[in-house]
Amino acid sequence: MQTSKIVIADYDPRWPSMFEEEKNRLIKDIGQWALDIQHIGSTSVSGLGAKPVIDIMIGVRTLQEADTYCLVPVSNLGYEYIKKYEDQMPYRRYFSKSRNENVLEHHIHLVEKGSEFWVRHLAFRDYLRVNPEVAREYEQLKRNLAPQFSDGNEYAAAKTDFIKEIETKALKR
Repeated sequence: MQTSKIVIADYDPRWPSMFEEEKNRLIKDIGQWALDIQHIGSTSVSGLGAKPVIDIMIGVRTLQEADTYCLVPVSNLGYEYIKKYEDQMPYRRYFSKSRNENVLEHHIHLVEKGSEFWVRHLAFRDYLRVNPEVAREYEQLKRNLAPQFSDGNEYAAAKTDFIKEIETKALKR
């Protein structure tokens, strides 16, 4: 059995304020280009255990504008722009920030507002927020999967069927 690097922490009530703090920093530097900034992922759902990573989704008008006006300012805030993920998701610009191994990370998903990525992620988050029994089921799945994986991409892939099922329900509402 491999050693797990995936950690599911109990819900931390500081996560929303940590998002707001980071959102305010982003607005100062790219506010004129960001149409909307949303807290997504498990840390955005009250009571839900999660990997202690604040996922931030920034909605822009076009990725061309984002490439021209947002990449450098976001990087200057301490984020690493990870271009290689564009091969898999050309409709998203991805950034990661970590202070050190023991401190919460932030991820930024920069996408066109209203895109399929934008809509799906908000629908999933909002569905979990209003369906606590589904959120508990999702947390249990994550806690069961976490010890089985040391690679974050493999862990994410293992959750895909559940997420797609919930997205389908959420988008039908």
